[in-house]
Amino acid sequence: MTVPLIFDTDPGVDDAQAIAIALAHPDIELLGMTTTYGNVDIDTATANALLLAELADQRIPVAQGAAAPLVKPKHPAPTHIHGDNGLGNHVLPDVQGRAEAVCAAQFIVDQVNARPGEITLVAVGPLGNLAAALQLDPSIVERVKQVVVMGGSIREGGNVTPVAEANIFNDPHAAARVLTANWPLTLVGLDATHRCVLGPAHMDKIAAAQGRLGEVLAGSYAFYRAFYRNALDIDGCCPHDSCALAWLMRPELFTSVPGHLNVVTDGDAEGQTLFAPQARAFIDSRWSRTPLVEVCMNADGDAVVDWIVETLTR
Repeated sequence: MTVPLIFDTDPGVDDAQAIAIALAHPDIELLGMTTTYGNVDIDTATANALLLAELADQRIPVAQGAAAPLVKPKHPAPTHIHGDNGLGNHVLPDVQGRAEAVCAAQFIVDQVNARPGEITLVAVGPLGNLAAALQLDPSIVERVKQVVVMGGSIREGGNVTPVAEANIFNDPHAAARVLTANWPLTLVGLDATHRCVLGPAHMDKIAAAQGRLGEVLAGSYAFYRAFYRNALDIDGCCPHDSCALAWLMRPELFTSVPGHLNVVTDGDAEGQTLFAPQARAFIDSRWSRTPLVEVCMNADGDAVVDWIVETLTR
């Protein structure tokens, strides 16, 4: 059964890998991409999204969205992780297409309302576009089929602060709105994505199968791999954003737990995701006041990576 999908993204090396999956998987109907700042500035994010689809010989609508956080000051893009152009400083061809006239939030609202109960939102960057869509039309919570967010960390600790994952930290106020909206949501965070390592042999296979897009994936991967060698002492990278799509298409590869989420929006712990498992009682009910969601706590890393490679080499 085909999954109609809007992919909200800040491409980004691992975003590029996930976009390749969304473009290639026969059971994903990629309705469009919405872009946000995060790994790069908003104009670069939009250009990269357009280019990645073009390199796969596909024309996918791209709607430009959030350029900055809702409340907090914007932090500089992490060029030491993704490169100045977001794709590992790999030399890129010119982009041919243009973004849609409509903004990302309006694109999400229009698409969801046109196909109620059908569309899944997969968000792998800061969550300003989804928060803005909720502001435009709060009733979309009743018409979205599924929301999958790559972000957060429960037991694993943070990757940009001791307690916060980058996407949530970049816009904690947007994250608080999105993760506590009353829609069917699954969080795929570092507890799962850090179990997965895409190694150089995996990327060689992907690059060989993906043509012009494969050249960019491999070139950006080399930069990303160097960061991971220094940061986590692994030979490869954690394909964070691809894991969100892996959960969507192969949820049996993950261990998820129902419970209640919230986000710390200021202070030293800003961006921390707070999770109260449904099965555990706490001293009072304040941690369980938000809607019930699913949170991924683990993943079969080897199986997830095998699925990524299989999808991109079939």
